[in-house]
Amino acid sequence: MIEIKQVCKKFSSYKALDDLNISVNKGSVYGLLGPNGAGKTTIIKHLVGVYRQDKGEVLVDQKPVWENEDIKKRMVYIADDTFFFSQYTILETAKFYSAIYPTWCWERYERLKKVFPIETNRRVTRLSKGMQKQVAFWMGICIKPDIMILDEPVDGLDPVMRRKVWNLLLQDVAERKMTVIVSSHNLRELEDVCDHVGIMYNGKIIVEKNLDDIKSDVHKIQIAFKEGVPKDFLSKQKILHRTENGSILLFIVRGDIEKILSEITKSNPVVLDVLPLTLEEIFIYELEGNGYEIGNILI
Repeated sequence: MIEIKQVCKKFSSYKALDDLNISVNKGSVYGLLGPNGAGKTTIIKHLVGVYRQDKGEVLVDQKPVWENEDIKKRMVYIADDTFFFSQYTILETAKFYSAIYPTWCWERYERLKKVFPIETNRRVTRLSKGMQKQVAFWMGICIKPDIMILDEPVDGLDPVMRRKVWNLLLQDVAERKMTVIVSSHNLRELEDVCDHVGIMYNGKIIVEKNLDDIKSDVHKIQIAFKEGVPKDFLSKQKILHRTENGSILLFIVRGDIEKILSEITKSNPVVLDVLPLTLEEIFIYELEGNGYEIGNILI
């Protein structure tokens, strides 16, 4: 449904996007991950038609996004910093949205008053950041978009409201096949909602897979030997990270787990455990393998 093909974008001499390729299927929740400055917000602004790429294509249903009014009517963008007209109440904001988006649903608007219990005669800009974010989701869900693009979407919401919002979005993903692209540093939360993940670094995608496939491809293995580590141990494997704590070795290895374990068992370890990996750990170790390391910090 969404295709980003060899997209490049420069700001003066700085290359923000470098031959970027992303593919997002209809009805999926795609997590866009990366360190600060990786290019996540830049590509999101291309997707919503704010920026025009220097090179490449940004397509929805094989049609370019740039200056395409029909595609923008099917899309909702909720950024970290929300914007509302300073004099508008919630109801006036809803009327404004209903005049722009042909898919606006007043029945949803009324039902969602129970989810977002804010007086509709209050000016949106006088609400707290968290309440403004609630209004943004209230309006966005009422539009019934085909695509929802979220940049640090639930920052400022309390844990109960975060759960409510995600439940509403995932309901639309399941029932209407809405497509969601979400960029966030809250990897624990994304792990619960995403089915596909793309990890960006230096304007490129370094990993793009189904979340289950990523987890099945990267492994955390704890090992110990009686008489030290054998020579050339795991030299044939792709090791993303290695730490040593006394006699215990911890490896983060990419590859076929059966082949990895077969090679390890030939060395007769006294301890061999395969431990579960979180999305946050995968993110850290994939970036470490590309030169973005935590390192040893001395103050």
